[in-house]
Amino acid sequence: METWISIDKKLPLPMIRQLYSRIREAILSGRLQSGSRLPSSRDLAKNLQVSRNVVLEAYDLLYAEGFLDARRGAGTYVAEGAAFTCNRASTEPPSVEEVTMGYDCPGDIINFRAGTPNLSLFPKKLWLRLQREALLLPSEEMLAYGHPEGRRELREAICEYVVTQREVICHPEQIVITAGTTQAIGIACHLLLGERRDVILEDPITRDIQLIVKSHGGVLYPVAVDNEGMQTAHLPAALSPAFIYVTPSHQFPIGGTLPIQRRIELLNYAERTGAYLIEDDYDSEFRFDGPPLSSLHGLHPERVVYIGTFSKTLCPAIRIGYMVLPAPLISLGRNRKWQSDLHNEVTSQLTLARFIGEGYYLRHVGKMRKHYLQRRNDVVGALSEKFGAGVEVLGSATGLHLVAGFQDHHFPASVLEGIASAGARFYPVETHAIRFGRHTDKLLIGYGNLSREAIAAGIAVLAEYLKPGT
Repeated sequence: METWISIDKKLPLPMIRQLYSRIREAILSGRLQSGSRLPSSRDLAKNLQVSRNVVLEAYDLLYAEGFLDARRGAGTYVAEGAAFTCNRASTEPPSVEEVTMGYDCPGDIINFRAGTPNLSLFPKKLWLRLQREALLLPSEEMLAYGHPEGRRELREAICEYVVTQREVICHPEQIVITAGTTQAIGIACHLLLGERRDVILEDPITRDIQLIVKSHGGVLYPVAVDNEGMQTAHLPAALSPAFIYVTPSHQFPIGGTLPIQRRIELLNYAERTGAYLIEDDYDSEFRFDGPPLSSLHGLHPERVVYIGTFSKTLCPAIRIGYMVLPAPLISLGRNRKWQSDLHNEVTSQLTLARFIGEGYYLRHVGKMRKHYLQRRNDVVGALSEKFGAGVEVLGSATGLHLVAGFQDHHFPASVLEGIASAGARFYPVETHAIRFGRHTDKLLIGYGNLSREAIAAGIAVLAEYLKPGT
C-alpha cells in the first residue's frame, strides 16, 4: 500500500480525510479488490508516521459507508461489492492540490510543468504598438459593449488562418471567441449535454477537462490511448454518447498523433451514434517531425466542434481562444457565450486580429517552433545521457512536453516530493488518468519555459534521486 497511500501534513485538508479519500478512491477504482486485507491500524500509522487515531477514524468512516469489513481476529478487509467496476470513471473529484499542481511552484525549483510557453520570447514591444494603435482608432465602438461571438476583425483573421493552415472548413459566422479552451469546452458541454449524458474521453486526459465535463453533469466513459492516440477499436458499440472529446494533433498527455485510419473510424462512430466530436487542436502548431497534419474538422465539418487557443503560441495571459461551431449550434453557442461573460475584452481582440492579419503570428509561430525543437532535443538528450535504455520517450514529435516511461521506477507522491525537495518538480501522468494504475511509471515533462541549463540540471536531479541506494 505504500506505493499509493500518502499523507501531506502541510495540506489544510485533515489527515483523517486525506487517508479516507485515498483508500476510498482505491476501492472504487478497483486497485483494492474485494476481499483485500488492509494493514492493521498500528502498522499503517507507523508507516505513515501519524497517530494511530488518524487511521482508526479513517477506517471508521469507511466502515460506516460499507467499504470495509472487520473480521474478528482476522483483520480489516475490503467489503464485497464495494468496487465500482464499470468502465465509467468514479465521480470522486481530484483534490485541489492535484488540480493546481505546478501553479505555485517555488521559484528556486526547476519546474517541468507542461503547457507553459517561453514567456521571455513573447513580442512585447510589437504587441504594445499594435495595442496602442487599436486604442487610438477613431471609432468609439471599441469602447462600448461588444458582440458575444467576438469582434468580426478577429473572427475573419482566425477564419483565414484555420482554413489555410489547418484545413478547417468554415466561415467567420461559425466562430465564437472565448476566454480560452476551458470556456470553449464549458460552452460545448452546455450545448451538447441533454438527455444524453455519456461523454467519451481519451484516458488519460487532462484533469481540467474531466472536471469541466463532470461539473456540467457529464458521465465520463474513458477509452485508452496508446502511442497513436485514442484506441478507436475500443469505442463502445452499445453507447450513445453526447460527444467525444479528442486531441488528435498531440494527445495530452501521452503525446500520440491520431492516424487517418483512426480518424475515419472515429468519424464513422460519431455518425453512427449521432454524437458530436470536440476536436481540441492542442499543440498542432508545434509539430517537429514531419509536416503539420490536417484537422479532423476538415474531414466532417458538420459533426465536429473545433477548438483552438493562443495560450501556447503566444501567452496564457491573453485569454483568447475560439470555437468553430457547426451550423445548428451557432445561435445557441453565441447565446451561451453572452450568458457566460457577455464578450471578451475588445482591445485584445483588435490587437490579435492585426497580429494575425499582418503576418506577425505565423512568423512568431515559426520562430517558436525552432526554439521548442531545440528544447525538445535538450530533454531527450539529457534523458538518454542519464538513463540510457532505462527510459522510453513518448510523444516527442509535437508540442511543449513529452512523456518519459521508466523501466524500474514508479512515482507516488512521496517520490515526487522527494525529487522536488532536491530541486526539480516533475509531474506524474497518473494524475491525469481516469482509470488508475496504468501509468505509474511515467512522468510528464514540460520544457516550453525552461532554458537549456535548467533542463540539464533538472534531469540530473531526477537521475541522482532515482539512483539505486539513494
